[in-house]
Amino acid sequence: MAAPSSEVERQRDKERTRAEILAVATREFADKGYAGARVDEIAARTSTTKRMIYYYFGGKEQLYVAALERAYATIRALEQDLDVDHLEPEDAIRQLAELTFDHHEANPDFIRLVSIENIHHGEHIARSEALSGMANPALDVLTRILDRGREAGRFRDDVDALDVHMVISSFCVFRLANRHTFSAIFGRDMLDPARRAHYRLMLGDLVIEYLTA
Repeated sequence: MAAPSSEVERQRDKERTRAEILAVATREFADKGYAGARVDEIAARTSTTKRMIYYYFGGKEQLYVAALERAYATIRALEQDLDVDHLEPEDAIRQLAELTFDHHEANPDFIRLVSIENIHHGEHIARSEALSGMANPALDVLTRILDRGREAGRFRDDVDALDVHMVISSFCVFRLANRHTFSAIFGRDMLDPARRAHYRLMLGDLVIEYLTA
C-alpha cells in the first residue's frame, strides 16, 4: 500500500531540511574549520533550529562527518558514472582527469574540507563507514582503463589505479589549495580563466605522457 501523501510530504520535507543543513554546514566548516565552525551559526543560516540539527545528525562531529561524506560522494559518483569504456585508453584517461579538474574547480569547499581534515590527521574520515569503501568503484573505472591500455601495449605496467589517482588529484588540489600563496610568490593566478584550457590540457598530457613513457 502506498504511503499517505502527508507522510510522503513529511519525508520530502525532512530530506530537503537535511540537504539544506548539509549545504550550509559544508560552507561553515570550509570557511572556519572544524574547531571554528558553530552549530548556532549553521542553524541561523537555515530554516531550522540547533535542536533540529542535533536531532538529524546527533552533534557537531556527526554533522561534520556527514558534510565530508556528502562532499566525497559527489565526486565519487561522477567518477563511477563516467562512460569511457568505449574510448581509446588515452582518451579515457584524459576524460577522467578533466572530470576531476572541472569538479575541483567548481567545488572549492571540497578542497578546503579535505585540507581541514588533513590538519586533523584524517581522524573523522577514519570513523566513517560510508567513506571507507566509497573510493573502490571509482578506482575500478580507472583500473579498467589501465588494463585496456596495457593489453594494447600502450601503457606501462608498473603503476596502479591509486598511483594515477594520486597524480591527477595532486595537480587539481594544488591548483585550488595553493592558489593564493602561488600568486603572492610568483605573480600568477592559477585560476585565471585565460589559462584554464592550458592547465586542463596540461593535466591530461602529463598523465598520458607518464603512462605511455
